[in-house]
Amino acid sequence: MQKNTVKVGLMGLGTVGTGVVRIVQGHQEDLQKQTGLSIEIAKVLVQDVEKTRSLTLDRNMITTDAAELFSNPDIDVIVEVIGGIHPAKEYILNALENGKHIVTANKDLMALHGAEILSKAQEKGCDVFYEASVAGGIPILRALVEGFSSDRITKMMGIVNGTTNYIMTKMSQEGADYAEVLKEAQALGYAESDPTADVEGHDAARKMAILSTLGFHVDMSLEDVDCQGISKVSAEDISYAKKLGYEIKLLGIAQRDDELIEVSVQPTLVHHTHPLASVNGVFNAIYVHGEAVGETMFYGPGAGELPTATAVVSDLVTVVKNMKLGVNGRGSVAPYREKQLKTDDQIVSKYFLRLIVDDKRGVLAQITRILADHDVSLEQVLQQPYNGGKQSEIILITHHASRRNIFEVRKQFEELTSISEVKSLYRVEGGEEK
Repeated sequence: MQKNTVKVGLMGLGTVGTGVVRIVQGHQEDLQKQTGLSIEIAKVLVQDVEKTRSLTLDRNMITTDAAELFSNPDIDVIVEVIGGIHPAKEYILNALENGKHIVTANKDLMALHGAEILSKAQEKGCDVFYEASVAGGIPILRALVEGFSSDRITKMMGIVNGTTNYIMTKMSQEGADYAEVLKEAQALGYAESDPTADVEGHDAARKMAILSTLGFHVDMSLEDVDCQGISKVSAEDISYAKKLGYEIKLLGIAQRDDELIEVSVQPTLVHHTHPLASVNGVFNAIYVHGEAVGETMFYGPGAGELPTATAVVSDLVTVVKNMKLGVNGRGSVAPYREKQLKTDDQIVSKYFLRLIVDDKRGVLAQITRILADHDVSLEQVLQQPYNGGKQSEIILITHHASRRNIFEVRKQFEELTSISEVKSLYRVEGGEEK
């Protein structure tokens, strides 16, 4: 006999967990109309039962013992929003072993151990959904799995970290320095007191590992993502980029050419005509290119209590619908393609270089000779006086070149006595075609 109520165990009652409870309790009529069943938060796992919270729950609903959730035969679904790797991983694997379906917002866990969790879910015939792990309220994972199921994705490129996008936007619009804007972001609560995960690109790298695993159907690990943060991006870099028609954004880039894949997170010059160039503040946006559909873009808030909680509850609704239809565990597809990563010779892009050079005859000729020796040609060149006219600042945007050749060029520039410093080297997206 089919039950009328689906009982949920909620792990975590922080910002997102509180949002989940508010939505489930406040949208009962809508949820029942969509699923045909009532959804009830039956038990909530917390660290401290006595902690004062903005939400009042029946004392009997709260526990500090995770086993009360994943061992309870009446609970059908576990929603995990405690974050981190341990003990979240152990809780989820235990819950799957007990036949519970899983909804999680845990990007760290899914980036590092997603393959293991999805394999266990397939073994047990359980659902695992994790829409909220990548871009808050933007339904990008559902789009990749369902909307692009008949297409072949060739490129995903996006702004997947709101903190860094806020910083880059303020630097661009106000000409402010990185350190100054970071302090402001911390004061406003957009950046943590230790901002390393955001500003060094680690958070975005985890999200790109998840996106590329789903989009390309390969088991992409975090170690496969080449990662560079924004802490070295200067106001001068942004100013020169703007003069040349670009904005600098921290982009996650996942690209597949034939069966060869590259995945990276790095500060990137985005041409002002590209839709990602105008994504500002704490917003996220993900551009997806499919062989059949062409270009699409998903845009919206990437974090916050209600946007993230909405994605979690949306996954919960999908689990409940699957329960009603008796199709749990059939929707997720484990990676089935062989992972083949590009070498530095095969990663091709345009590049932005900023050099400090001696202001004397023949320096530009030396620079162009080194570029030509490595099959690198120039699309744009800008020269400005530097250090009171004693030196020059040369800003270059190349045509498409291999990463290996660009790194060799940089190495030779650093060895040239007439070049005192290679200030910047960034990837470039958009602008003139190759």
